[in-house]
Order: sequence, then structure tokens, then C-alpha cells
Amino acid sequence: MPIWLVIGFSFGYLALLFGVAYAAERRAGSARRSLVSNPYVYALSMAVYCTAWTYYGSVGRAAYFGLEFVGIYLGPTLMAPMAWLVLRKIIRICRQQRLTSIADFISARYGKSAWLGALVTVVCVLGVVPYISLQIKAIAASFDILTQPANSLGLPVGDAAAAAGSAFYTTVALAFFTIIFGVRSVEATERHEGMVLAVALESLVKLVAFLAAGLFVTYGLFDGFADIFARAAALPELSRLFTLHGAGTSGAQWFTLLVLSMAAILLLPRQFQVAVVENVNEDHLRKAMWLFPLYLIIINLFVLPLAFGGRLLEGTGRLDADTFVLALPLQAGHPWLALLIYLGGLSAASSMIIVETIALSVMMSNHLLMPLLVRMPAARAEGARWFAYLSRVALHSRRLAVVLVLLLAYGYYAAVGHLLPLVNIGLVSFAAVAQFVPVVLGGLYWKGGTRQGATAGILAGFILWFFTLVLPTMVGPDLLPDAMLSQGLLGQSWLRPFALFGLEGLDYLSHGLFWSWFFNVGLYVGVSLLRLPTALEQHQADVFVDVFRAGTVFEGPAGWQSAAPLPDVRALLTGFLGKKRTNQALRSFQERFPDAHSTDDQSPPQADPRLLAYAEKLLAGSIGPASARLLLRTSVAAEDISFDNVVGILKESQQLLEANRQLQKQSRQLQRLTDQLQQAYDQLQALDHQKDEFLYTVTHELRTPLTSIRALSEILTDNPDIEEEERSHFLHTITKEAERLSRLITLVLDLEKYESGQATLECAPLDVAELVNDAIDAVGQLVRAKHIQLDVVVPPGLPHLPGDRDRLMQVLVNLLSNAVKSCRADGLGRIAVVAEASSASLLRLSVRDNGKGIDPAYHTLIFDKFFQAKNQTTRKPEGSGLGLAITKKIVALHAGRIWVESQPEQGACFTLELPTAPATV
Repeated sequence: MPIWLVIGFSFGYLALLFGVAYAAERRAGSARRSLVSNPYVYALSMAVYCTAWTYYGSVGRAAYFGLEFVGIYLGPTLMAPMAWLVLRKIIRICRQQRLTSIADFISARYGKSAWLGALVTVVCVLGVVPYISLQIKAIAASFDILTQPANSLGLPVGDAAAAAGSAFYTTVALAFFTIIFGVRSVEATERHEGMVLAVALESLVKLVAFLAAGLFVTYGLFDGFADIFARAAALPELSRLFTLHGAGTSGAQWFTLLVLSMAAILLLPRQFQVAVVENVNEDHLRKAMWLFPLYLIIINLFVLPLAFGGRLLEGTGRLDADTFVLALPLQAGHPWLALLIYLGGLSAASSMIIVETIALSVMMSNHLLMPLLVRMPAARAEGARWFAYLSRVALHSRRLAVVLVLLLAYGYYAAVGHLLPLVNIGLVSFAAVAQFVPVVLGGLYWKGGTRQGATAGILAGFILWFFTLVLPTMVGPDLLPDAMLSQGLLGQSWLRPFALFGLEGLDYLSHGLFWSWFFNVGLYVGVSLLRLPTALEQHQADVFVDVFRAGTVFEGPAGWQSAAPLPDVRALLTGFLGKKRTNQALRSFQERFPDAHSTDDQSPPQADPRLLAYAEKLLAGSIGPASARLLLRTSVAAEDISFDNVVGILKESQQLLEANRQLQKQSRQLQRLTDQLQQAYDQLQALDHQKDEFLYTVTHELRTPLTSIRALSEILTDNPDIEEEERSHFLHTITKEAERLSRLITLVLDLEKYESGQATLECAPLDVAELVNDAIDAVGQLVRAKHIQLDVVVPPGLPHLPGDRDRLMQVLVNLLSNAVKSCRADGLGRIAVVAEASSASLLRLSVRDNGKGIDPAYHTLIFDKFFQAKNQTTRKPEGSGLGLAITKKIVALHAGRIWVESQPEQGACFTLELPTAPATV
């Protein structure tokens, strides 16, 4: 294809991105709704994860290692459900602390350390620059394939000089685009809406182009998936790729790929930029949690068909498998399809380069340059002019950093990267950012991590990463001797990069990750446990770990000991934010903290310590948290809180906590008293209700015999000539009702004595067998009248029972009478009376019948007075309703207890236990 045509389409495509980004920026500046405030755009921007590695490298990896490539995409898919727990927490922290990069995040968490932020920045630059060079290699290779003449096989032959030239010019164009739409303001927290929308568009383009390539190869050059897989299965060198074991992928390697990809989706600078810094709304995560994994699934549908198709059609192995996606359509005579696929690859590479360089430029400016500038003496001597100068330097340094990063990447490509497969370079970069996993997760969920521990862990992990994974890549280009791999560094076999400390049997990636994490985690935890955190570190730990419990975005005065001159603070903010933004920020602070000093021109000359914390947060969005703190300390003479002040604050806090505990204790005591009073009131209410019910029931029970006596007496008075037999019957009935009335009155009086405590016992040793026999004799006529079988079991030798004979006789007679009433009247009734010694000091008496039984819900209620009168839904049994209530009182007077065991239609067993020692009444 003519070179001018490819160049024209390349620059035309970049111009389209310019137009889209420009339109988004114009819309963001108006009052209309933002285009990027959309969960679908947010999810598509996260697809910047799919770079040229995905577009070209996955096919190349699958062509020789089969399903191994899936691990790179399965990790983010598994991580997606945890985004609401981890990523949402990171977003909330960065929004409250105004953090703009992974270096800001780690630096701010561990005491806003400038040195730690610089270390993280260096690791990111050295770790990610090879990854950017990977994209440059993809652009160069694809441009070379599309524009160079074909060899005898009909496949293009690349020219290294031409590829380097095309890559260089494309890199320059992308640097220009990045500077215009990514580094236009000193405030890094300002969202790059144009860049985000352009990246989302590129995600769509590369998806469509890759699917087009897959469909063409699968259904254009073959007869579908089944045809490709059947042909591949017929070849031994391809059939082994259908399983991980056959492709030579070990379990350790598979696990390493999952872990690295899960770490990369959170901690790669470009992923942090689009997922955290550019996030408009936390709720967008809800859709991105399933849209992003869906995107990964769709874009990888045709990886295996493309890989197997390329191997089947190009059997000589002279063509790099990374180029199958573009070379196959070109070989088949479809240059326009190849051009579309080229543009898709350009999208995959350019989106990664743009976002990655923006993130790295901010980190390099905030953590490498600004900490040096803010320490200069001119920061206090020049005042407002120096602050404005620093603002301009910060902006220009980021633009320069974009160019520097891309030049470093291009240099790596020219020296080493063009000799390495795409996937190998990407995995090494993944392992670099994986060194941040311990300090990030520890910082989110463990308050004990310290700056010294984080520094030691990252530094050790980085050194081991560089030795085990980066140095071996320099052996191939003859930058290092081959003997280092076989004999070890300085001839020491235990210092071999692929067998460090004698550990063998692991693939190079798992080996490097194991040793780097071993020392990283060990030093992070060990050093943190040995060193107590400073006051600022402890405060930041509380903010990060408990971010969802923090109710405000304004930070309190923690970390600042004294106030500072207000004009200096205002001048500092004006230098970086401008006069308008500064006035708005100060008014917002005044509205949030009306008790603070006024912030207008007539205010006192000293700024509130809370204003210093607020100003520090505003500056952190421009120059990073560490530089912001250094600038406030050096330029406005603000002082960090001292150890003595921390102790004083802790003492005051302890006193407040103690006073609060005392108040809580008194509150609990008052609550207990209130509950007791409420219980007493409820009991009095219940007793009052029982009294009313008792009077009503007694009146009802007394009225019944009185009514009968009165009626019969009136009949006898009004009919003097009534027959003698009938007169005798009426007189007999009057006598029975009078006796009933007398018994009822006696029972009521007895019950009143028991409840008032006036009842007395005449205790004497009683023979249990004699007592039981006398009670049986008392109800014998009732038993015989109903033809009830009576079984009595009273073993000899039972101890004498101290008690009131008449009272206990009343108990047994009442229980036996109730049993007789409950028993069946058809001659099948049965009652059993059993006496036994339940223990050395207790005697148990049981009366069991086979009557209708009692529902368990009423086992306690039947011992209440007139219980049957309160349950009119059931048939009222014969009797007064006071027998069991009096029985329970008598047993209680003897220091015993009584209970019932029964089920409906299964009879009832009333049991009482009495002490064999004299009871104290």
C-alpha cells in the first residue's frame, strides 16, 4: 500500500481524535451536560488496558502458548467484582485528598513523604517505559508491514530504518496531542474530558477493527471456528496448545499471570488515571464492573482463531506471530481491511501512550522536580512572584516530562525492545507495578504501616525485580555477557537471575515475582512493626482506612501546630490557582467553618490551622501532597505539629474520652432504673387488672349459688301446697348450693391469707404412705362412681415429710379430684399416684391421669386464679377455679414446687417436690 496513503490515514485518524477531544473540551466549558459523565464512556476509557499487547501480542502469545494469554484478561475479570470494595475506596480517598497519581496515593498515605513519592515515581518510569516502547514497536511493525514490498511468500519484509523513522514521527505526533489535551493546566486534578472521550472512541475503533480481522480470518479464510480448530487439532504442534499443560504452562505461571493482571488493572499509572482521577461519579463503577469484563471477553473471542489461522497459513515460521492480525488480510489481497486493522492497532497503541505519559508526567513533576524547587530559599524571599513562577514551572515541566518519557521509550525500543516479543515486555512492566500491591492494600486496610516500612519494601522489591526480570533482557542485545545468566553475577551461582539463591524449577516470571514480593512484603511488615508511626502517619492512616466514616471533605487541623500569616497563604494559593479560584476556595472554607478566622482582607493576620490543612489539600492537586506540605512549611512558616503537642492533644482526648465514658455509664444506670420503673409499673397494671378480674369472677361465682337458693326459696314460699317429694328435692338442692357457697367463701378467704402472708403451718413429721392413702379414701367414692382404675406406688422406707397434714391433704385431694374429673367416664379411665425420693433431700409426688390433657401453652396459666374464666373459648371445667392456685400457694409455703407435664389427648401429670427437711415459712 502506498506510504503516502497510510500516512494520510494515520494523520487523518489523529485529526479525528483532535476533533473529538476539542468538542468534548468545548462542551465541558459550557453549561451543557458533560459527555464523559456517562458510565459507558467510563467503562470504555478503562479499556485502555487493552493496548497493542492485546491487539497484536495476544495473538502472538496464543500462537505458541495456547490458552496462556487468557490469564492476562481473567485477572481483571476476577478483580471486577471487588472494584466496589477496593477501587471505590481509592476513588473516595483521592477525591477527598485531591490525589492525582499512584505516587500521590502512596506518598500521602505514609506521612506525605517526598522521598517515598520520588521512589514510586522512579519505579513507575523505569517499569512502564518498556511498556510504552512496546506500543512504539507495534506502530513501527504494523506501518512497516503495510507499506513495504512483499517477499517471495507474498508477505511483507520490514526495514528497520523505515520502521524506526515511522515510529519516531508517530511518537512526535502523539506527544503533541498529549501536551495539548492532557497537560494544559497546572492543576492535575482537573479532568481531561477531551482525552477521556478520545480514549473511549479509540476503544471502540480497536474493538471493531479486531473483530473485523477475526471475522475475516475465521469465516473468510476458513469455514468458521470448527474448521480452524479441527485443522489445528490435526497438527501435533498445534493440538498441544488446546490445554495449558500441553502448551507448557505450569500452575505457578498461570497463578502469576492472574496475580500480575489483577495488580495491573489497579496500579498501572494509566489505569489509575482513567479509573480514579478521571472518575466523575462513583456510581459509574456499578456498570463498569460488568461492562469492562464484557469488553475483555468480546475483544478476545478471535484470538485463538487468528493465532491458529496464522500458524496454519504460514507454516514456515518466518513471519512474526505478533503480526498475524495485519499480515493475514494483507496476504489475502484485502489492503483496505488491512488499513482498518492498522488503524485499530494505532488506536490501541496511541491511547495507551497518551494516558500513560500524562500520568507519568504529573508524577515526575510533582515528586522529582517540585520537592527540589520548594526547598529553595527564594520560596520565602520572592513571595507571590515565586509562587507564580513555580506554577509555570510545574506546567512546563509536565510538558517536558511527556517528551522525555516518550524519548526514553523510543530509546528503549531502538536499543532493546525491537528484539523482544510484545508480551514479554508487557509482563515485565506488570511485575514492576506489582511492587506497589503490599503498600497500597496495607495502606487501605492496615493502620500499622509506616513510611520506613513502605520505603524498605518498595526499594527491595524494585531491586529484585530489576535483577531477575530486567537484566536478563539486556543479555540478548549484547549489553550484558551471557555468563551472567549461566554463572551468576560476579561468578556467584547463587546470584543467577533465573535461579536466585538457588531456587530453581519456576519460570522466569514466577521466580522474579516470588523473590521481589518475598522481600517486599517481609520488609514492609517487619520494619513497620519495629517503628512506631509519626503523628501525621497515624492521622493519614485513620483517614485512608476509615475514609467511608469521614463525614467531610475538609481536613481538620491535624498535622499543623500553629497558624501562619494569612496574606502569605492567600498569595501562595493565588500563585497556583489564580485570584478567582483562590477567592472561591476561601469563601467555601469560610462557609464550612464559620467559627474560623475570617478570610477577607480585613481579617486578622493569622490563618486558622484548619485553613492550612485546606490550603495543603488544594495545592496537592497541583504539585502533589508531599510538595504541597513542603511548600507550606518553607514559604509561610507553618510548623508541623510537635511530639509534645501530640501528647497534649492525646491527654486532652483521653480526658474527654474518660468524661464521655462516665456520662455513658450514668446514662446506662439511668436507663436501667427507667427500665425497672417501667417493669414495676407494668406489674402494677397487671395486678390491678388481675384484681378487677378476680372481683368480677368471685362475684360471678357467688351469684350462681345465691341465685339458685333464692329461686328455689321463692318457689317454696309461693307454693305452700307443693308435693313433699319435690319440696324435699328443692330443700336438698338449697342445702348443696349453700355448702357450695360456703366452700367458695372458704377458698377465697384461704387464698387471701396465702397471698397476704397470714397463713401459718402446723408442721409435723408425716408418713407419706398414710397421707396418700387418706387422700385416696377421701376421693374413693368419686373413683368408684366413674369406674376408674387407680394405681398407687409408694415404696417403703421413704423419709417422713415435715408439713401441715391438713394443707397437704388439701393439695392431694385437689389433684386427685381434678384427675377424676379429667378421666374418661367409659370405664377406661386410669389414675396413677407415685411417691419417690428424687434426691437425698427431696420427695416427689406425682398424680397422672389419661384424660384429655392440657395444651403446653397453658401449663403455667392453669395455676392462676379463675384461669378457666379467662378462656371462654374452651369448655369451662367443673369447680371454682381456685383449687390449683391454692395448691401452688400451699406447696410454696412448704418450700416446694409444683408443675405439670401434658399434651392434648395424652393425659396430664402433676408433680410436686417437697423438701424432707423442715421448711422455713
